[in-house]
Amino acid sequence: MASQTTVKTLLILGASGDLTGRLLLPGLARLVAMGRAGDLKVVGAGSDPWTPEQWQNRVHTAFTEASVSSDASGKNALKDLAKTTTYHQLDVTADGPLASLLAELEGPVAVYFALPPHVSQLACAMLTAAQMPAGTRLVMEKPFGSSEESARDLNRILISLVPEDHIHRVDHFLGKATVLNILGLRFANNFLEPVWNREHIEKVEIIFDEDLALEGRARYYDNAGALRDMIQSHLLQIMALMAMEAPASIGERDLRDAVSAVLRASSIKAPYAKSTRRARYTAGSIAGRKVPDYAKEDGVDPAKNTETLAEVQIEIDNWRWKGVPFILRSGKAIGDKRKEGVVTFRRVPHLPTGFSGVDSPNQLRIGFGPDTLQLDVDVNGPGNIFTLDRTTLNAELNASELLPYGEVLDGVLTGDPLLSVRGDTAEDCWRIVEPVLKAWFRGTVPLEEYDAGTSGPENWPSSAAPQD
Repeated sequence: MASQTTVKTLLILGASGDLTGRLLLPGLARLVAMGRAGDLKVVGAGSDPWTPEQWQNRVHTAFTEASVSSDASGKNALKDLAKTTTYHQLDVTADGPLASLLAELEGPVAVYFALPPHVSQLACAMLTAAQMPAGTRLVMEKPFGSSEESARDLNRILISLVPEDHIHRVDHFLGKATVLNILGLRFANNFLEPVWNREHIEKVEIIFDEDLALEGRARYYDNAGALRDMIQSHLLQIMALMAMEAPASIGERDLRDAVSAVLRASSIKAPYAKSTRRARYTAGSIAGRKVPDYAKEDGVDPAKNTETLAEVQIEIDNWRWKGVPFILRSGKAIGDKRKEGVVTFRRVPHLPTGFSGVDSPNQLRIGFGPDTLQLDVDVNGPGNIFTLDRTTLNAELNASELLPYGEVLDGVLTGDPLLSVRGDTAEDCWRIVEPVLKAWFRGTVPLEEYDAGTSGPENWPSSAAPQD
């Protein structure tokens, strides 16, 4: 079971980096302003020789927006935290400095590794269990390892330091509201669950197409690509939620057991030229903004053949889903951004003779950020009552008051690993995609091209586009 002891100190490693300033601190600010961080102290550490003033300015800047929309108590909480925060320059990969800093901090401590994955692994390797203050929690950013073997090695290191339920492998893409919206939809509606299987569903698509291009992230992205960056981590987790069996509870053990069971049954079947596709964007425009050719972006090595659009077909070999393709797709610089899961139902076995007008299967769409729900229904149309028209029922699902990283930190501070990825699951995600990565590296699947601002290569069959 997860520990219920509230964290007293949040230690951010990589405090001078982009992730901390752009996402982590603003997420923390909303949490603090809502009175959900308790009596928390925040300590920053990094390799940059920052002065105390530089660090406090960063914290103050990140807290400004949350302060504007807060009440008096929220403003005071933000102001107090900003005044007491400190920064330490240290090399986290050296033997000694990180352990010495941990010994000075009030526990329990949450150590947030806002660092490149290989640096995080080196830092953890410099620590021992004896150097961990009681109740320490370790927070790891994706990607968790670079292969199944490296993920397994990192798991061994982390487990030697703290228990599994004190390790938070964060997936900020999956907020608590999104997770619970999917589970509520699936398991609280008796009309839906009986048809949620291979007998009634033709295919499931999970799509994350964004209109953003590289946006100065070449250093990370050119070594990752769409398959590692999005599908290996985020989209496989969403797939598992949509495909899992009903858990006994929404407690972290029951839920994560159910997720793990789906991923253990999942694989991408060879030949990979049939079950996967990859492409890279060339110059184009999005909403009037010119986008340069990916291969010519600063920091990109064209010889790496990094894909900016990836699509894979997952097979889930179990009783419920055998034979139903789960198609996972993610791309950058796409003209129409889409973040949704699309469930396409099988056609009715027989439409009574005399009806006309609809020849496409029904679809259920679950939108992610904002969370929405759309269900296609065929009804008798106006005018000629023998003609069926497609109508769509729309609903907005509940959203969280917290920013995505605020939800992550909320779980970390309260000791709830519900939203974190369990160690065995992290390894399984790599097992699923690693054969594809090797095939792509060998060139057995061609790297195609598409103009920025389009939906992808012209010869790709289109995924289920929203109805007008």
